[in-house]
Amino acid sequence: MSTVPSDRSPDSTLAFLREGYRFVGARCDRLGSDVVQTRLLLEPTICLRGRDAAELFYDEERFVRRGAMPMRGQRTLTGVGGVQGLDGAAHRARKAMFMSLMTPDSIRELGQLFADEWRTRIPAWAENGPVVLYDEVGRMLTRAVWAWAGAPLAEADVRRRTAEMHAMIEGPAVLGPKHWRGLVGRRRAERWAGELVERVRAGALPAPEGSALRVIAEHRDERGAPLPRRIAAVELLNVLRPTVAVDRYVVFLALALHDHPQWRDPVRADDATAEQFVQEVRRYYPFFPLAAARVRRSFEWRGHAFPQGRRVLLDLYGTNHHPEIWPEPERFRPERFAGWRDDPFGLVPQGGGDHTGHRCAGEWITIELMKRAAAALTGAMSYRVPPQDLALDLGRMPALPPSGLIVDGVRPAG
Repeated sequence: MSTVPSDRSPDSTLAFLREGYRFVGARCDRLGSDVVQTRLLLEPTICLRGRDAAELFYDEERFVRRGAMPMRGQRTLTGVGGVQGLDGAAHRARKAMFMSLMTPDSIRELGQLFADEWRTRIPAWAENGPVVLYDEVGRMLTRAVWAWAGAPLAEADVRRRTAEMHAMIEGPAVLGPKHWRGLVGRRRAERWAGELVERVRAGALPAPEGSALRVIAEHRDERGAPLPRRIAAVELLNVLRPTVAVDRYVVFLALALHDHPQWRDPVRADDATAEQFVQEVRRYYPFFPLAAARVRRSFEWRGHAFPQGRRVLLDLYGTNHHPEIWPEPERFRPERFAGWRDDPFGLVPQGGGDHTGHRCAGEWITIELMKRAAAALTGAMSYRVPPQDLALDLGRMPALPPSGLIVDGVRPAG
């Protein structure tokens, strides 16, 4: 049994924070292997990239999620005790709760709420001059997903709730004040989400039948017990936070339209082309960098030893840019998705495998919201993109253009 090619650095945590999305790929390229070992947070860690590696990673007979994500990520991004860290029957029961929300009608309803928010904001953008698209889209998504989830939200609280979601999203892979803001945002958000759950359970807050708030408040686990208040709060945030995070994909979509204007008319004219464009945005641009698991029991794969308990990271960005899966991976080519059949291990921006496993249940929501944004950007309004810094720093996780993408000269279409 051979050893996994190893990065000999005593610890690579600072390099990971500095190199970001390219960290795993750089070591794979240097060592000539899609399976490499390094040390992160002083712990030996195996890193994988590529389609076959993704298929291996989502084998639940070989890997578990419990204890895989570092606590700094749980305490900011996902919440301690959330579905992402469960396995077996507990995970199946909790994931079924989320999947029950993902009906086609429900997804269309959220998409329509977002489209209505966008249409409502266009006159204000036209009147008030330049706007930062990232800021505006984040607040629109907050309003839309709170309404869809059945959670009350006063207009005066929109900025604060959006800022809390952003703080949690940005908290795991940074040091200092941004990480602290993620911790504070998580505590505050869990407190008010828990209060909403308790009010629904007490009959003091009517939540619509089938809404995320009601489904989570009434959910019973694999033993038939209701979720503890804090865990229910975590899972409500696991609906709200990832939806607000789609604001980054919307910015990337607008950036792609700016960089490739020849696609504007085809995207506006044809739904199939719009979906190809959306999928290429999801493949090409950086979103969540890695997924984490631990080895359930020792095994060997392609001559490499995977010891029991070893932390393993799947490079999502690197898999989406792997030349054996995606020819010319650094070129933006939406036409590659013409006639494409979903490959659950080749396109993994929000995880891989089956949606009943550890692939993001909200992936369909992401695609719907991005298609609604594409329709708005190409058909509902005209605008200009003034000179600004739109460079993406792949060392920043999560990545975003420094300007947040400023648009001006907004006018309603027609």
